[in-house]
Amino acid sequence: MKKNSKKFLIAALVIIGSIGYLMYAGIKETSVYYLTVTEAKASSVMKSGEDFRMEGHVEAGTISLADDNLGARFHIKDDSNFIPVAYRGTIPDMFSDDIDVVVQGYYDVKGGVFRAHTLLTSCPSKYEASEQEDKS
Repeated sequence: MKKNSKKFLIAALVIIGSIGYLMYAGIKETSVYYLTVTEAKASSVMKSGEDFRMEGHVEAGTISLADDNLGARFHIKDDSNFIPVAYRGTIPDMFSDDIDVVVQGYYDVKGGVFRAHTLLTSCPSKYEASEQEDKS
């Protein structure tokens, strides 16, 4: 009876250890800094080569699409700062001048550009009630 309980305890510890490792690896893989342009410029993450997310506004007139339409170069800005972005991948339909975006990638110190591998656009969050709802 003791042999079976010892085997069960070892198996339980292996399972618990495996689950713990998978949770740790999953959290580490998906956790990245989320910064504004100004916060990113002031942060050490810009020099580390680490992946991070940055939110901002696409500066009007700075978009340059790749010849194959699988990338773009543009500036992302907030109130007082901007950072040039080089994105490679499928461009979202709503991507245009003067739209809020979130980019994920790393800052290339030598090139002076943020190398993005993910580009997300924000939908306008204005909700306007219809006339029927106003009457009720």
